[in-house]
This record gives sequence, C-alpha cells and structure tokens, in this order.
Amino acid sequence: MPVNYSFRARGDGDDDGDFDAEWLLDQIAEDLMEYGDLQSAIDRLLAEGFTTPDGEQIDGLYDLMEKLRDRRRELEQQADPSGRLAQYREKMAEIEAMEDAALSDMEQLAETMDDPRAADVTRESVAQRRLQREFMPLDTGERISALRDYEFVSHDAQRAFDEMLAELREEVLSSYFEQAKDFASGQDPEALERMRLMMDTLSQMLEQQQRGEELDPAFEQFMADFGDFFPGAESLEDVVRMLAERAAAAEAMFNSLSAEQQAELRNLFSQTFGDMNLQFSLSRLVANLRQMTPDLDWNDSARFRGHGRGGFNQAASVAEEMAALSRLEEFIGQSAPSRGLPEIDIDEVRRHLGPDAAAAAEKLQKAAQALRESRFVDERRGTMELSAAGVRQIGSAALRELFAQLRRAPLSGAHRHASTSRGHDREETSRPYEPGEPFNLHLPHTLRNAVLRQGVGTPVRLLPEDFVVEEHETQTRSATVIAVDLSLSMAMRHNLAPAKKMVLALSQLIHSAYPRDFLKIVGFGEVADEIRLADVPSLYIDHQYGTNLQHALALSRHLMRDERGDKQIIVVTDGEPTAHLMDGGVPFFSYPPAPETLHLTMAEVLRCTRANITINLFALDIERTHFPFVEQIAKINGGRVFYTDRDNLGKFVVDDFVRNRS
Repeated sequence: MPVNYSFRARGDGDDDGDFDAEWLLDQIAEDLMEYGDLQSAIDRLLAEGFTTPDGEQIDGLYDLMEKLRDRRRELEQQADPSGRLAQYREKMAEIEAMEDAALSDMEQLAETMDDPRAADVTRESVAQRRLQREFMPLDTGERISALRDYEFVSHDAQRAFDEMLAELREEVLSSYFEQAKDFASGQDPEALERMRLMMDTLSQMLEQQQRGEELDPAFEQFMADFGDFFPGAESLEDVVRMLAERAAAAEAMFNSLSAEQQAELRNLFSQTFGDMNLQFSLSRLVANLRQMTPDLDWNDSARFRGHGRGGFNQAASVAEEMAALSRLEEFIGQSAPSRGLPEIDIDEVRRHLGPDAAAAAEKLQKAAQALRESRFVDERRGTMELSAAGVRQIGSAALRELFAQLRRAPLSGAHRHASTSRGHDREETSRPYEPGEPFNLHLPHTLRNAVLRQGVGTPVRLLPEDFVVEEHETQTRSATVIAVDLSLSMAMRHNLAPAKKMVLALSQLIHSAYPRDFLKIVGFGEVADEIRLADVPSLYIDHQYGTNLQHALALSRHLMRDERGDKQIIVVTDGEPTAHLMDGGVPFFSYPPAPETLHLTMAEVLRCTRANITINLFALDIERTHFPFVEQIAKINGGRVFYTDRDNLGKFVVDDFVRNRS
C-alpha cells in the first residue's frame, strides 16, 4: 500500500503589517542552516534585498549604498570653491582693468587741457591712485578691504565693485545660513542689521543654556522675531542643528582647499562685511554652535571636482549634503545592518536618494521589525536567537517541502511499509475518503466540509468530496536518536546544512504526528555530544577532525537505556570511522582508519544489536566500493544503508521513517 504523505502545518496567526514573519523566516532559513548565525542571516537578507511573494523586488542595503556613492560622485561635480576663488580674482582684475583704463583716459585728458594747473592736478590725482593701488596687498581679501576705501575714478568700476561686494556678502552669509540668501541679497543695511541681531540673540540664548540659566528671550519669542530664518524648526535644538550642520559644511568647504587657498578664502570672508560687528556676531555664533554640537565633525573635508562651477554657498550646500550622506552611510554600512537600519531617517533617504530608495529603506525597516517582534525570534543581550517557535517553524517548512517533493517524485526501492490497523487508541487525525477503502466516516469533519461548501442552512446535502474518514494507527511508542556527523568534511562538502534541515524536519514530524515518541539528537566529530533541538539551527563545525562513530553509538545507546518498544539510531555521515575513545575518555584519531578504531566501532554495533537497537545509516556522497564498513554494520545489525547525496538526504530519511513507523 503506498504511503500517503500528508502533513498539516499549524497556522501561526502572525500579522506583521506589510510582511509576514513566517515568510521572512523562510527566506533566511537556508542561510541559517548553512552558516548557523541568525543575526548574520537577517543581515544578509537586508543587505541583499529580496523579492516579495507578489513579485516586487525590494532593493537591499547594498543597492542603497551604491545609490549613495553615485549621488556623492554626482555632488562632487557640482561645486568648486577653489574655482570660485579664482573667479573672484578675475572679477577683481576686470574691475582694476576698468579703473586703469579710466586713469589712462584722465592722463590723456590732462594732455589736452588748456589750463596747466588743472592738468597738473589731474596728473597728480592719477599718480596718487596708481601709487595707492601699487601698495595694496596682493591677497584677494585684503585687497578688497583696501579697495573699499579707494576712490574709484571709473563709475563702471565702482558699480562693478559694489555689485561684487554684495554678491560676495550674500555668498558668505548663505554659506553659513542657507536661508540668508533670501534676506541678505543686495546691500539693504536693515536686512543685514536684522541678521546680526538674530545671531547675537541666538548666541546669548546658547550661552545662557550652557550656563544652566533661563532663556531670555524664550524660544517662542525668538521664533516670533526670527522664525522666518528657520522654517520647520520646533525647538531650540532644531535651530541649533540646522545652523550647526550648515556651519560645519562651510568648514568642510574650507578644509577641502590647500593651506594657501584656505588662508586666502578665510581672509576674503572676514574682509567682506566691512562691518566688524556683523563679522564678530558670525564668529561668536559659530563658536557657540561648535560648543553645542560636539558630535559633528567640524574638521571634515569635502571633495569637489566641479572645475569652477557654483559659488561658495553652493559648495557649502554640497558639503552639507555630503555630510548627510556620510551619516546615512554610517547606518547603512554597519556590519550588522539590522542594528543600524532602525536608526535610518527615511525622510533623509528620500531627500538625498529619492522616493524609490526611501520606499525600499522603509520596507527593509518593516521587514526587520516584523522578524524582531515575531514570536520566532528572541533578542537577548543584544543578540538575536531563534525561539522554540522559530525552530518549529523552520522544521515545519522543511517537512512540508520534503513531503511535497515526495508526492511529486516518490522514492523507489524495497522499503518496509508502515503498518496500520483497526482498533487501538484513536489518534485525532482524519483525511479525505478514497473510493474502495473502509468507510469509517468522521462525521464532524464531513458535516463541516458540507457546510463550508453550501453555506449555512438546512438541509445539509452531502457530496462524495465532503466525506472524511478516521485514521487509526497503532500507538506503539518508539525511540529514535539522530546521530549527525560533525567532522570537518561535512562542512567542506556542504553536507551540514542539509543534515540540519533533515533533523529539524524529522523532529517536527515526530513531535507533531507521534508526540509520545522519544527523540534525541547526537552530534559526533572527534567525540560525541547530545545536542538540544533548539541549538540545531545555529550548529556549526569548528575544525573537528575525526568521525567518532563508536562514541556516537555508545552515547545513543545510553540515551535509550530506559526506553521500551522500537528503538533506532539514524546515522548521517560522509565517511568511515576515523576516531574512537581510548581508556580515560581521550579521543584517538587516525586517517586512514586504524584497525583498533574499526574494531571498537564494530564492538559498539554489537552492543546496540543486543539491545535491540536498529542502526539505519545514511551515507552521503560515498560509493559502495569505497565504504564497505557500513555494509558490515548493516549485516551485523540488520539495519538499512542508504547511499544518497545532500539533495535527497531529507527525502530518504523521512520516507524511511514514515514507512517503518509502527
């Protein structure tokens, strides 16, 4: 009679918003089985991204990092403070060239004057101006300061100089205050005075806060007076953050230049205002901002490749965005993404990387949260571990997969069939009726099927597809020990993950279908140890040389010493015994296997046989001719030997267990 492969998974009932925790756990199960680290498996899922059940591709953190780097390369091309400094030098040269042309015209005019005295006065005036300019400093900032006191002859040069000063003043202020370009354009002295008052008032408030004093004025009054400088700010901390990040970006712009260029630009900035009070107010505020935000990198340096593009304020804006990208990179690029991901500001991602990147980051956050808050994960002392429910869920998924494979392609071979009988204790199981079999109707389930099909109401009409029959199985209690080879070759041949998956699947089958059965798990390398089911997913091989089958059989036999009924040891290995325990419990290793190892292992096989323990051995990736020892075990013990590979291991083990379970 063919075995009916059916297994019903318990519903978990989780509702984790956009992502189902069961589905997410399935996505990391293979990774977890392979490497044994839940935290790393979750991190790799978040880093690499995934495809949702409806086909949507969710970019991972690696993709966000690449977008971030692309954005940084794009920003580098948008500004160049050194080029802007050169442009101001050129403007100065053009202004002075206009002045030189005007002075030359005056000299020519003096030559045509009829009045000798007027001609001499004109020549002397030209000479004085040229001498005054000759002794002016060459540094751009200091030369601007000197020209401010210079009386231009050329009206065009004077107008161009005034326009350049207004443009430069606006660039300087908006380099430190992004909103300043809306308030400091042109030469409106009232607007500049209002900016100075804002800076002084804010500095006073910050100094009061550092001393622990009450703020005067209060923040609400400050925003009533100057809130148009800080759109969106709701607290003094918001104001400080907005200004500090911008000022730090201005410092990064300076730091991007050579030492000589830095000195020239700082001098240019300091000489721009003319009004020493405004310059002092700015310096005072920047010093207070530094004091209030020690977490910002005020010594950071931006990289610019704009080749003369953009002004100083644009360079500061680029540097500010680069700093924001660096902060994002700190969270996105953490070695444990699941820890940094909750700290990522989605609005910042949207602002700098666009809506698609923000949507992906938000979904990654939800996925991480769904796993972290599910009943499948326990978070203890900062580390994530599978809960008992998580272990069961992975086992259930693995078992469903194995049964689905077996239904699609049943294994062939001479296996004993699982026995069924009438009577004995009834199990709470049922299944659809198949024509030709005894009609042991399960009335409640049959009526339920009919009601679900036709809806509420009478009469209830039964159809053949509604029929469900009761299943009766013998209730003999069995004892099973799964002994898994943990030698180094199992890891090197990638056999450990399929073995762990098989253990979880078989354990779930036994606990669900045969809850009274005895089950233990043993791992053996150079020695054998009992393994808790909860530890199976995180199991890994730590360079264990040796396959100590002797100790594994002895420990398994000891674990079943008080059990009654059918007893079996399921051995999964990929090699011959190469280790045994010497007197005193010290392991001995030899490859090729030493005769003593084979002798002591066979002696333990005999002990298991006398104790009525069946040894069923599953040999992975081994040819029969290369592994005659397992055939000898089968001959002496009467168990079965299966030669399989890692892809079919689970199917062979579960199929054999189901067929031979009494």
